[in-house]
Amino acid sequence: MPHLTYLQAIVIGLLQGVTELFPVSSLGHSILIPAWIGGDWATNLDVTAKDSPYLTFLIAAHVATAAALVIFFWRDWLRIAGGLFSSLRYRQIVTTEQKLAWLLIVGTIPVGLAGLALDHLFRSTLGKPIPAALFLTLNGLVLFSVERLRTRRSLSTEPTESPRPTPVGAANHPPGGARAQVYVSSNSVAGEGGVSAHGGDAAAALESDRRLARLTWWEAVGVGAAQVFALLPGISRSGSTMVAGLLRGLPHQDAARYAFLLATPVILAAGVLKLPELAGPTGHGILGQVLAGSAVAGVAAYVSLRFLTKYFETRTLTPFAIYSVTAGLLSLGWFLI
Repeated sequence: MPHLTYLQAIVIGLLQGVTELFPVSSLGHSILIPAWIGGDWATNLDVTAKDSPYLTFLIAAHVATAAALVIFFWRDWLRIAGGLFSSLRYRQIVTTEQKLAWLLIVGTIPVGLAGLALDHLFRSTLGKPIPAALFLTLNGLVLFSVERLRTRRSLSTEPTESPRPTPVGAANHPPGGARAQVYVSSNSVAGEGGVSAHGGDAAAALESDRRLARLTWWEAVGVGAAQVFALLPGISRSGSTMVAGLLRGLPHQDAARYAFLLATPVILAAGVLKLPELAGPTGHGILGQVLAGSAVAGVAAYVSLRFLTKYFETRTLTPFAIYSVTAGLLSLGWFLI
């Protein structure tokens, strides 16, 4: 039966914590790196192998990443949870926090359904180095194409980084057709918002949430549904969500913030479903390795968040596109030859 060593757990945990949030695909790297190293790495760390503990370990590392997301955005999540509670209590959607809470819910539904239906199929049939290399290359091409498209649009029209303005109190249509007046933040002081995808600037976080609250319900479904592509090894969850947000017209920092918020409930839900397997045969003898690797993944994810939220204030997806195409083509050539 394949085993998982402490070194393997720590290395893959570090890899997971970084690549889950960088738009370069954690699952793709979790397949390609062991295959590149070979030997017992390729044997032990095979997501398609029967009775392998590797997949269960990856789920635990994902949950650690989600924990880092919750910690980093904890004040934001408190505001969003408060918005959801008040929306349910008063049966209304009139504040930024209320609207954003429901946008995250409807945006999570497509990938939740697709994950339940397709995760095992995609993993068992595509969880090999060559498909992962192909999809990683495709991931880079998509990132590069979207950035080129945005550049062309900015040259042909007057550039703007903000979505179309929506006046305070403008009519909006939540599910079911009911009308609601939105979107004024329930915080009286902007600085009460907490850590944000803007280098920790609480006021910028609230402004970002107001812009995100202008998304329509169908736009939220469309952006959230982009996470379905991340079921394919080599396609990045954060990258696909950011691409959908950028195509909608969001600036990079808002697209990144929304991608990170959307990823949190999806990853936590997957953990709730899969982590009980650690109590079964696949978890025997690897609990220590799982804890070590997950701790590394959580710390790496938190550091990555601090970097990326600042990075996307002024920069684009292009470097990640170049990396994905280069790494994908090199891997494809290596494994085909």
